[in-house]
Formats: sequence, structure tokens, C-alpha cells
Amino acid sequence: MCLPTVLIRSYELRPNKRSLDGHIRVSNRYNLARTWPSGLLIYQKMTDQTANTDIFQRLQAGELLRKDDPEYARFGEVVSRTIRLCVEMNATATSVDQVRNQLSTIIGNPIDESTAIFPPFYTNFGRSIRLGNNIFINHACSFLDIGGITIEDDVQIGPRVNLTSENHPLDPTDRTTLIPRPIVIRRNAWIGAGATILPGVTIGENSVVAAGAVVSRDVPPNTVVAGVPAKVVKSL
Repeated sequence: MCLPTVLIRSYELRPNKRSLDGHIRVSNRYNLARTWPSGLLIYQKMTDQTANTDIFQRLQAGELLRKDDPEYARFGEVVSRTIRLCVEMNATATSVDQVRNQLSTIIGNPIDESTAIFPPFYTNFGRSIRLGNNIFINHACSFLDIGGITIEDDVQIGPRVNLTSENHPLDPTDRTTLIPRPIVIRRNAWIGAGATILPGVTIGENSVVAAGAVVSRDVPPNTVVAGVPAKVVKSL
């Protein structure tokens, strides 16, 4: 299940972010205002630090995105370009080299020759994907990267894996607001076929996510997680 966020005036209400080893991780993008008895934390948005930056800098800083944002059209242009280029890549690329070259254009950074991506590959934004060296990404993976997706060296990703770095508020009146939360997959991790990694999650170094797992909390290094929601089932 996704970690929902509820917006209340100038505050953001969200569940405690715990990793699967039980430790609480607190985002450094918010000031802790108070703790509720129910175990929820309230964070006051640090809007003064992002008021004068452009929309892409604000997304990288984790600021919420609404459709009435003055720069929303710039965001929409990038999304439209990415959709077009992604469709072209999946329709025309006939080799791993062609996929690598075309995806490099989509994300705006060269992908190392040691990294291989099998088509089809899907992304909705592209420019917030960061890929290390010697990565393997199998068929039909989907990277929703508006919140940021970073994959370190030597990572293996199975077919039909979904990485989703975007969330929405529970509040029906604010449901279209986008909440960016980065995903990080540390060195030498292995993500099994059909797994889903939810917004804000970090997968620890050398860890394994079992096929079909849904990961909503940080995964400690050197562990195996499985299930829905994913839980630690083994230490390596």
C-alpha cells in the first residue's frame, strides 16, 4: 500500500517513515512541528527556500506540484516530449545499443555502455532518472520518475518492475496535486520480476526484492524482502 499524504493548510500530514528494520527515517525537507498520539508526524513545509526557484528545481526539492502552478506548462512540455520519444524508442529500437542511445536522449544524460536496457521501457518524465554503471533492466519496466529515481552501479532489475516516485493526497479536493518522493536503489541490489517500489523508498546495498513484492518502506542493506507489503524474510 502506498504511503498516503494528507495536506492540512500549511502542514503536511503523513505516516512515520519507517524502514523494514524498524528504524524511523525523517525527511530533511520538512521541519518537525509535533507528534500526534496516533503515531503520525506533522511537517511544516519549508516553502521559503523554494519560492524563487523554477519548477524543476522545486520538484527536485520535493515541493508539491499543482496544476495551477504558473510554470505547469513547462512541466507539461517535458512530459509530452518524453511520451513521444519513449513511443518512438519502443517502436524503432532493435538493439540494446539503440535503446541506450535513445534513452540517453530522453533522460538528458549519457548512459554508460556497460548498462543494458531491454525494450519496451516506459517513463513519464525521464529527466529525473539517474543510472550508474553495469546496470541491467529487463523487459517492460516502468519508471515514473518525477520525484527522482537513482539506480547505483551493478543493480539488476527484472521484467515488469514498477518504480513509482509520485504520490497524491488523500483529500478528494486536492487529489490532482502531485507529491514527488525519490526512489534510490543502492549498489548491487536485485529487484525481482513484477515488483513495485513506492515513493520515497530506498533499497539498501546488496538487498533483494522478491518477485511481486510491493515495497512501501526502506529496505535495509543485505536483506531479502518479500510479500505485500514487503517484509524482511532473510538476512544475507
